Amino acid sequence: MPAPFAVIFDRDGVLNEDYGYAYEPAKLVWIPGARAAIKRVNAAGGLVLIATNQSGIGRGYYSEDQMHGFHDAMKRQLAEDGARIDAIYFCPFHEDAAEDRYRQADHPDRKPNPGMLLRALKDFGVDPKRALMIGDKPADMQAAAAAGVDGYLYEEGDLEDFLLDAASRTGLPL
Repeated sequence: MPAPFAVIFDRDGVLNEDYGYAYEPAKLVWIPGARAAIKRVNAAGGLVLIATNQSGIGRGYYSEDQMHGFHDAMKRQLAEDGARIDAIYFCPFHEDAAEDRYRQADHPDRKPNPGMLLRALKDFGVDPKRALMIGDKPADMQAAAAAGVDGYLYEEGDLEDFLLDAASRTGLPL
């Protein structure tokens, strides 16, 4: 059996439109090609992992439960396509958090730190060389590099096309 491979996606601005602190399921709008990209990874036997900073929780803009509701909506819509997300890692910590429990400067999980990526790779037994990350910010690329994962900066366009190009450069079987 071949070693597992993974595609780690940032969330806002990569999978869904980033309108600023996205947490309301009714406002979920997928990036063009995002659902197809996830389904393609699933069909190829890869893992779909999300690593997302969620400082809006720490800042008191929305709760963890509301974020989970947004994720549940994503999962339900993907299931309609026969697709799935294998795990979602999130970091609510921020140095300016409104709540003490979320206030921490330079938390190891908060990108550009690699904590979420390292944990995801470990949880699923994925070699960093068998993974890639797609993000839309320099912090995503820094986290990927620190985790030993190839990172690709998505700016616009069809995400499935972008994924196929990134996978071909990384050598993943998509």
